[in-house]
Amino acid sequence: MKKPRDILLERHRAIEPKLDAIRQSAVAADCDRRISTDCVREWRSQTAATMILGIIWRELIFPCRRTWTALAAVWIALFIFNVSQRDKAELAARKLPPSSPEAILAWRQQEKLLAELIGSSGTGDAEQRKIFLPKPRTEIAEAVAV
Repeated sequence: MKKPRDILLERHRAIEPKLDAIRQSAVAADCDRRISTDCVREWRSQTAATMILGIIWRELIFPCRRTWTALAAVWIALFIFNVSQRDKAELAARKLPPSSPEAILAWRQQEKLLAELIGSSGTGDAEQRKIFLPKPRTEIAEAVAV
């Protein structure tokens, strides 16, 4: 004996493909409507700069995030190494007050003595040294021609 459920299913079995087609078209239309409104809403909310940054993120950074993380770690390590290798004497020299006139005079005397020991051809005084000023090219050409 057939159950009522089986009888009903046999009657409507021929309509099943039509119902499936209607169901698929309704679901597809609903999905298309949702996708299109979401895309339009997202498109309107983004400016050109955020869209470009999003593209750069998706194309360049996101696929290679391990590489970028490693590069960032290397840069941080280099920065830490650089800070740790700073010269402490340089920092201490910056904190010292400017030299007194006596110290400047003593330094000039030492420079004069060094120049005498080395036997430089000049007088040895830093202030009396001739400052080289380049001449314009036209004067050089006139001196060569004469």
